Amino acid sequence: MSVFIDPKQVVGKINPKLHGQFIEFLGKCIDEGLWVGENSTIPNTKGIRNDVLALLKQLEPPVLRWPGGCYADTYHWRDGIGPRDQRLVSFNENFGTYESDQHQFGTDEFMQLCEELGAQPWTNVNLLSGTVAEMRDWMEYVNRSEETTLSKERAQNGHPQPYNAWMWGLGNEVWAGGGTMDPATYMSEYRRFASAMPSFTHSVFEKTKMYAIVSGPDSNKPREAVKWTEDFFKELAKYRQPKIDGYDMHFYNWNIDDQDDTPTDFTKEGWQRVIDGCFELEDLIKAQASLLRNGLALINEPEGKLDQKLTDVDLIVGEWGNWHYSAFTARPALQQQVSMRDVITTALTLDILQRNCDKVTMACNAQTINVLNSLALTKGDKIVATPNFDVFMMYKDHRDAQALAVPRQDSESQVDTFASLKGAKVCVNLVNASYDEERLINLVFPSQVKPEFVTQLTADDPHACNTFEEPNLVRAKPVKANSKVAKQHEFELPTASVTTVTFSLC
Repeated sequence: MSVFIDPKQVVGKINPKLHGQFIEFLGKCIDEGLWVGENSTIPNTKGIRNDVLALLKQLEPPVLRWPGGCYADTYHWRDGIGPRDQRLVSFNENFGTYESDQHQFGTDEFMQLCEELGAQPWTNVNLLSGTVAEMRDWMEYVNRSEETTLSKERAQNGHPQPYNAWMWGLGNEVWAGGGTMDPATYMSEYRRFASAMPSFTHSVFEKTKMYAIVSGPDSNKPREAVKWTEDFFKELAKYRQPKIDGYDMHFYNWNIDDQDDTPTDFTKEGWQRVIDGCFELEDLIKAQASLLRNGLALINEPEGKLDQKLTDVDLIVGEWGNWHYSAFTARPALQQQVSMRDVITTALTLDILQRNCDKVTMACNAQTINVLNSLALTKGDKIVATPNFDVFMMYKDHRDAQALAVPRQDSESQVDTFASLKGAKVCVNLVNASYDEERLINLVFPSQVKPEFVTQLTADDPHACNTFEEPNLVRAKPVKANSKVAKQHEFELPTASVTTVTFSLC
């Protein structure tokens, strides 16, 4: 198999926010996963586990989404601020968590974690059981620089300076757990909430930095997803538009039809079913991008010079990842192992997002710790980085690079190829999605290039995963690169493997 890579054939710039992460009060994602408290015997920094913090600092997530997910629409931000021994205790029923919620990790803890990591916070507002006033106060508490009662309260809680957190999601999955709404109902609620968002400006002509995110469709329901987006924009176009910056579609690679198929026990057929499932996302992104354009075209021209017309909305994939049946019955809730099958689909999904960087702006893996497609698992004072962590680390060089127009896949070989250009470097991903066959691939360039670095993630067994007993069984490793300068370079790809190659242009 040969793949031609032309550094001049640019698709668009890869937004680093496509590599975002999602943490939710679900199972042991935050409590006991990220957060253990300052009095824990587990080494921590201000209550956050040192081992998890070190992992996240390596990862440098561009975006961190919190507090949910489904949890967002039952969350009241005031429950999680102030002295921790005085915070409200509630009960978390979301997605089978069924545990007491001490609210020890709240707004200040989250915002300061984002500061520590250099991540942009994406905060989800409670649109279902919260109020407009509650939302506005939350935004004021987080971002107001002028001296007000709320900014003084933030200072009293340890952070005099505003957090400058501009990304806010208004509602989550409003078609299901977030309210079982229809587009007209949600549009009405969204208008109320969005219209009340503070601007943090000092002139009617100054553009606000606030970035409002709409709850988009359930992309796992193709017919409903189309109808939802069509109807939402029809409602939007009837009258003047509230502020909308991002449109958040969710997609899970469901593997729930075969109850005997588990994250670490599956057949060749089960392997292929999950691999094929992740490719659905690419078609869905293209479809939603087209629906967004069509929806925006319905909006009439303003009738006044000071009226604004909504002309552009970013497409976002706010939640994505593999969801195996066993997660439903797992304790803690939704915890699942990460095998080479999940590694391959994680790499393929990142390739899909990057390849469509002209259509999608931001995305968040669900979720970072202990839940579903996780990057780390914890148990007591132990931690193991899943091989998904390695995939994200291998792909960091693509951030802010130019995506190149490269054929996605040879259906016969099952090798997926992606390439990007940054300066004089071309970074190429090669994903061999075959369950049991090695592949040989020939990369062809229009002019001479030199391989600089080769990194490979593979295992002897496609069921392999990292455990607390063997935490480094599946790890990305450097492979000796052939340093010859040439137009063509051949690579051997092991069974079920992810390979990245960095070339220098000559």
